[in-house]
This record gives sequence, C-alpha cells and structure tokens, in this order.
Amino acid sequence: MEELIKFNVKTKPSEAGEYPVVIGSGIISKPLIESFAEGRRNFIVTDENVESASLCSEFKAQDDKFIISPAGEISKNIKTVIEIVEAMEAAGFGRDSVITGLGGGTVGDMAGFAAAIFKRGVPVIHIPTSTVAQADSSIGGKTGVDSSISKNAFGAFHHPAAVIIDTHTLKTLPEREYLSGLAESVKHGLIMDSGYFSFIENNTAELIGRGDQALKHLAKENCRIKARVVEEDPCEKNQRRILNYGHTIGHAVETLSNCKLLHGECVSIGIIAAGLIEIELGIGSKQRLERIENLLNKLSLPVRIPDYISKDDILSLIKHDKKAVDGWPRFALIEDIGKAYTKGGQWAHPVNARLVESAVNQLKQQAAR
Repeated sequence: MEELIKFNVKTKPSEAGEYPVVIGSGIISKPLIESFAEGRRNFIVTDENVESASLCSEFKAQDDKFIISPAGEISKNIKTVIEIVEAMEAAGFGRDSVITGLGGGTVGDMAGFAAAIFKRGVPVIHIPTSTVAQADSSIGGKTGVDSSISKNAFGAFHHPAAVIIDTHTLKTLPEREYLSGLAESVKHGLIMDSGYFSFIENNTAELIGRGDQALKHLAKENCRIKARVVEEDPCEKNQRRILNYGHTIGHAVETLSNCKLLHGECVSIGIIAAGLIEIELGIGSKQRLERIENLLNKLSLPVRIPDYISKDDILSLIKHDKKAVDGWPRFALIEDIGKAYTKGGQWAHPVNARLVESAVNQLKQQAAR
C-alpha cells in the first residue's frame, strides 16, 4: 500500500484553522476525495488536457463537472469563471456543494476563485496535476484570473479544504511543461532553504527522469516551505511577498509572450533579472548568479528575454504589478541562496527604475548574441 505523506497547513498563525495536505503516488480516488468533502455534493473543474489524459478514469462518467477549453492561460479569465458558476447553478448546486479543482495551476486558480464567489463561498479541494501547481499554487489560498491588462487582476484569498498531491500525475506531462514547473522549486530553495537548492542541483538527473522518490521529496519540501511562509502571512501583507521572487519581471514577460512562454519559463527569466538587480544593489554576486543560471540551464529553462518582447513594454507592464506602490513595483530579492533579503522589516523593496531597466537591457542584449 502506498505510504502517504501527511501534514496540516495553518491558515493563520493566531487561529486554529488548518487544512490537510496528502502526498503520494497513484492515490487519487473518489473515496479519498469524499473523505474531505464532508458529505457535500462534488462539482469537478478540470481542463481538456487532464480529461483526455484519463488521470481519473472513474470521473469520466460524472456529469457534475466543467471542462475548461482551451486548456491553459488563454482561458484564465472572468468569462470562464462565470461559465463555471452558471454551470453549477444550472445543475442545481447550492451552498452544500464543494468544488474539486483537478488540474494545473490555471485550473486551481479558477476553481478556487469560483468556490470563493459561488453562493458567497463554498469549499474547494485542490488536486494539482502539474509541477507548478504541486510546488506552489495549490498551497496558500490564492485564487484569481487575468484581466485584459495584467495577470491575476481578479481574485480572492480562499484556503482549500484539502490538497491531494499525486506525483504520478506528473508522469503524463509534456517534457517542456514538466521542466517549466521546476522553476518554482528552484525559487523556493533560493528564498528559504539552501539545502533544498543543493538537493535540486545534486539530483537534476533523477528530477529530469521523474523518479518517484525525487518527486515525492520535491512535493514535500515545496509544501513545507510554502506553508511556512503562508502561515506567517496568509494574506500577503509582507513576508509572503518573497514567494513572488522572480515573478515581477517574469509575469510581465509571460503576459507579453501571448502564451508562447510557460509560467515557469518566465519565472526562470525573472530570477535572473532579480539576480542582476541584486548585483547592482550590492547584495548579490556574479558567482552566485552563475551558479543559479547553471542550474536553470541544466533544467532546460530559459534565462533570457526573447527578441519579440520589448524593454519598454516590460517596464510599462510592471507598473500594474500587484506589489506596485505609486505606480512602481516592489521587488522580492535575496541576499544569499536560501535567505530572502529583508530591510526595515520589509520583504519587498523599492528598486530604482534605472536599475530595473539595466537588468532588462542586459537580458535583451545577451539574448541577441
């Protein structure tokens, strides 16, 4: 019998609220989901990729579900969420329901947001099936969809009732999508755990080969790091902003790529941009950045901004970042591998526009070589 990894994530450090996380391989089943549904009527939100992969064949015949099509970021908008809510209404669902998000980060974001607003809020169970979702987005209660201008412009904090992580689902992912998600794992090592960063460095072959033990260790450590930060700052008032390391410029690149680049690929580019800013601020070094870049290269992740994305468009778009103050973003930074930079009790920092422009320029010029 599969040995499960189990622990609880607290929703607030000062309160008793918490939710379970279960990690294993080949563990998804109706009985397991129902054990967390507490007798509620279950509505499944998934996408056409997961549906066609037959990850959960026992759900194939279930009528109470919504299949997002097309799959991916292109459907992550308010229109899709409205369709989910109205499909639940049409099927007679009420406040005694639960939504199960079965899929990657995009599915989880939309399922969570729909659960947050349906009948003023119903529980959500996350079953993340992608590397990104298992590493990051399924833990912490962030939900949201994109506007026509920026990422995650609509959203709510809505903690799940449970998270079920089945690492076997990663075996079905296309290679590029699987590797893309590893950027979030690298990020976790950079902001909080140098030993975890070293584990990824020393086990790249097993991770690329999707070995079971490596995948379970990856999931456990990602959840441990994410949970630790979320428990201290559940609504992203301060410390939780370190989880956005590499995301400020990364999100802009992702939006401007028009879905040509995957989320993790853009985070990888953003991590290098953050490293260049750190060097300029005197809290980074070329040697450290080279070490990080070498790991990202081993994982086949991009580290340069594509030619078709302009510097001016990036600088314009980051003004809409959710950490922006007076029309300019705050940047999560590190002072060493495994240690986020904090100053004056703050975990996201103002950076002169000239330094940001310099970092973007360097990544553009290096890509052109």
